Amino acid sequence: MTVAMANALQNEADGGGAEAFAQALRVVEALLFASAVPLSAEELARAIPGGIDVGQVLARLTELYAARGVNLRQVAGGHAFRTAPDLGYLLAAEAEPPRRLSRAALEVLSIIAYHQPVTRAEIEEIRGVATAKGTLDILLEAGWVRLRGRRRSPGRPVTFGTTPAFLDQFGLDRIDDLPGLEELKGTGFIEGRLTRDLAVPVPDDDPDLRADEDPLGDLFTPLDDGDAGPHGADE
Repeated sequence: MTVAMANALQNEADGGGAEAFAQALRVVEALLFASAVPLSAEELARAIPGGIDVGQVLARLTELYAARGVNLRQVAGGHAFRTAPDLGYLLAAEAEPPRRLSRAALEVLSIIAYHQPVTRAEIEEIRGVATAKGTLDILLEAGWVRLRGRRRSPGRPVTFGTTPAFLDQFGLDRIDDLPGLEELKGTGFIEGRLTRDLAVPVPDDDPDLRADEDPLGDLFTPLDDGDAGPHGADE
């Protein structure tokens, strides 16, 4: 084989690779635009030609959209197009009003996010007040909290955890992107409310049940969780 023939074959191969990569870009771009939820790299990889690195495709799309009206972002363990931060005000009038949570609901959501899996009685112990059934109903209906399983303890109370929709709503890629104690102190969010033994646990939303959890089972009342704590109104 002559040098000229070898170069021609190499150029043809390179051209074929570039064409396949360009097609992969188009496929991933289309899937992300059409999807209502973030898509994982694994899901996207199954839709593109074999031999194409989906990580490189996503990196290229991120670069291409960095200066545009929408940006490619990592959220909820996947990838999704989101309005560029500096243009968010243009869509404020058209966007659906954000769900407004009461102080009690925010406290309960925060406790679930940091302490999951956690039962209603454990939430009430941490808050120091009773948690109304309606508060948990709101979080469940919003899709930010889910029923995980049942604690292996008397009454077999239901355990709660967060969902990918929670991560997406708050712009988080992973649950451990939540701020830690030092970050909370740095923002002044908990200034003046610290106790000596205060600790913020490292959050973990592993979907697998823990050793002290059983599956929910087929028959259950969603919030009839068997907790022995009081069930009065939130404060």
